[in-house]
Amino acid sequence: MAEPTVLYDVSQGIATITLNRPERLNALNSQLEAELFDAFQSADRDDEVRVIILTGAGRGFCAGADLELLDQVRQIDPATADMDELKHKFVPSHHKKGVHEGYQKTYSYFPAIDKPVIGAINGPAVGLGFVFTLYCDVRIASETARFGTAFAQRGLIAEHGISWMLPRLIGISNSFDMLYTARIFDAEEALRIGLVSRVVPPEQLLDQAREFASVLVNTTSPRSQRIMKRQVYTALNQNLAEAIDTANDEMLKS
Repeated sequence: MAEPTVLYDVSQGIATITLNRPERLNALNSQLEAELFDAFQSADRDDEVRVIILTGAGRGFCAGADLELLDQVRQIDPATADMDELKHKFVPSHHKKGVHEGYQKTYSYFPAIDKPVIGAINGPAVGLGFVFTLYCDVRIASETARFGTAFAQRGLIAEHGISWMLPRLIGISNSFDMLYTARIFDAEEALRIGLVSRVVPPEQLLDQAREFASVLVNTTSPRSQRIMKRQVYTALNQNLAEAIDTANDEMLKS
């Protein structure tokens, strides 16, 4: 039986999801991709879970796509492949009513989870690993964290919606800097440009993430969290009047 590539633990209302291929800096393969989605769905369905922490085992968060996954992509012949089938291959198997379609795609489904998702970025987060960080609600970084898009250096494009999400987090100029150069930048720069909310020593990372999660578990309403998360992500696709109308509708339901 294959070793699990994702570890899942629930304690005191907090689900900790750990990418578990430390020997490959938690690079994404098809097994990890499937197990990660299953772990998030388990946490979303479990009423005992109030907050989710995503982190990596060992010294890496996620080093992007494994060669196995990249080889699968390279072998696709656009002239003969069923592109619609490929497009939907890893799309979540069910859709949530009232959630924007964009938040229910292959790697952009974290915003569709009803509970807060905290990224505890313990090391390199590159390529798809960088994509995962963008779709976390809150990002706390270790001093050893490193970030990079990696796409331009591989002849790729801004994948999986980051051309839409990244400018909303760090602005257009910073986004072009990261996308054009594909350079690696450290945790302090990530803090300065607003990608992460705090930087902590590596030995304190999980404790700090759990402390933040515990505040949400013990002092805030799960309904408020659920509605506010939906409001924020929905508002990214609304004008001000629509966002106010949405808020007023939710107030009437309270």
